[in-house]
Amino acid sequence: MNVKPLSDRVVIKNLESEETTKSGIVLPGTAKEKPQMAQVLAVGPGGVVDGKEITMQVKVGQKVIYSKYAGTEVKIDGDDLIIVRQNDILAVVE
Repeated sequence: MNVKPLSDRVVIKNLESEETTKSGIVLPGTAKEKPQMAQVLAVGPGGVVDGKEITMQVKVGQKVIYSKYAGTEVKIDGDDLIIVRQNDILAVVE
């Protein structure tokens, strides 16, 4: 299935976080923090949002850091994806 976000929205997929601490302690699933780094899978066209012209600053394939509780989680073809607004993306990781 091909997902095309509308307006200033971006489809991202969380990157797997480490399951052990620096000292070697393995963390169970309930003790892990929600990851904030993801890969961009699809980008909307931008356009006029709330009366302001929005140009998209992220591209497919980039790694980004996003707000911890931002977006809407969806499951498509067995993949857990998140749809966020571009202003919920805090930085691009190079």
